[in-house]
Amino acid sequence: MNDQEIEIKLYLSDMPAFRRRVEEQGAILIEARLHEVNLRYDTPDGELTRTAQVLRLRQDNAAHLTYKGKGDTGGEVYIRREIEFIVGDFQAARAFLEALGYVINLMYEKYRITYKLDGVLVTLDEMPFGNFSELEGPDAESIRRVAEKLGVNWEARIADSYTALFTRLKNVLSLTFRDLSFENFNGITVSPQALGVQPADI
Repeated sequence: MNDQEIEIKLYLSDMPAFRRRVEEQGAILIEARLHEVNLRYDTPDGELTRTAQVLRLRQDNAAHLTYKGKGDTGGEVYIRREIEFIVGDFQAARAFLEALGYVINLMYEKYRITYKLDGVLVTLDEMPFGNFSELEGPDAESIRRVAEKLGVNWEARIADSYTALFTRLKNVLSLTFRDLSFENFNGITVSPQALGVQPADI
């Protein structure tokens, strides 16, 4: 079992144009547009957050339980241990985690389309604070080759998670709400500068 997540993120200024670019390169559609709801859990004293670990329950077309270890951002890509599996019942899994004493410290949502290109997963992610692509593959070289094929600016790649970007944005814009939801961001304009990123598709 491969339990490593190896990826980069890219901030997109024009998602429809980038999607055309992905399709023109012959990418295979793996999953059409899906709505995801993610619940991040922690201990009441925040131990998982302090140690950069993630316990997540996600609902899309199935329910997924995920553990992620502390990430390594020292190289060209973001690498971290990831263990993920499907559970049969989202609400039962939620009750199970909460019975063990875990508490929700964040809900975040997105819409995601997933392609595969040369052995690399290419996602198109609509987040409440902007549009992104994730390139996830077996190694840094594969990811870089696909990035070059798609004509993106490699230097604009992002190693941070969406939740880390959200934390930064909350500080910059003095946001007080807990959840990264489309409802909370209704009427809020977010620039790449506020996120601390630059567009990779121009």
